[in-house]
Amino acid sequence: MITRRHALKNLVLVTSSLALAPAFVHAQAPAAAAPAAEGVFKLPPLGYDYDALEPYIDAETMKIHHDKHHAAYVSKLNVAIAGAPGLEKKPIEEILSNLDAVPEAVRKDIRNQGGGHANHSLFWQTLKKNENGKPAGALAKAIDTDLGGFDKFQETFAAAATKVFGSGWAWLVWKDKKLMIDSSPNQDSPYSTGGVPLLGIDVWEHAYYLKYQNRRPDYIKAFQNVINWDFVSERYSKAAKA
Repeated sequence: MITRRHALKNLVLVTSSLALAPAFVHAQAPAAAAPAAEGVFKLPPLGYDYDALEPYIDAETMKIHHDKHHAAYVSKLNVAIAGAPGLEKKPIEEILSNLDAVPEAVRKDIRNQGGGHANHSLFWQTLKKNENGKPAGALAKAIDTDLGGFDKFQETFAAAATKVFGSGWAWLVWKDKKLMIDSSPNQDSPYSTGGVPLLGIDVWEHAYYLKYQNRRPDYIKAFQNVINWDFVSERYSKAAKA
């Protein structure tokens, strides 16, 4: 027979268990990630599907390259820029063009992370599946005049990309009122040496290793089929008129 005393005792035990249960459940569940802090610089959208450049550049590489590597440059750039009040009001291209004006304490980080952000932001826009594509119009004429023609450009550009030691970029640059082929280590930007980058090939391993492993020349050859020459031509026209 259940007495009033036993009933009250059972009620207390049940109530106590219910009170403790939510705390126990929450303690076992993983904590929700804090929202990422908003920064001045943003990761630009890729602008096309990850597999848009297949078979020349694979979808998984594009996803990791954009969503992970470029995103990391943006995040670290925002941390660095917070240590240089006033710079957050300037575009990254302007900052990279005058690194001597950047406080020494954050100059290296802004050179590396800001260069990574600027280089990749341009890179995505210069890519488009364009098999056997060639420049036309004023850019084609300038390549003939300054670089000895399109075939010579391809040869020189590929050689510059192949010869980059370790990680870096090869570039088609507008500098000193003419087109030039150049290269840079790491994430250094042509803006920092007085040039305007028109086209760049990323030869960091993260740009090609999933598909091409250590065969960088194969990646460089394939890259010729994914150049958005219309976009490069527009950049050339703006740079030449500036």
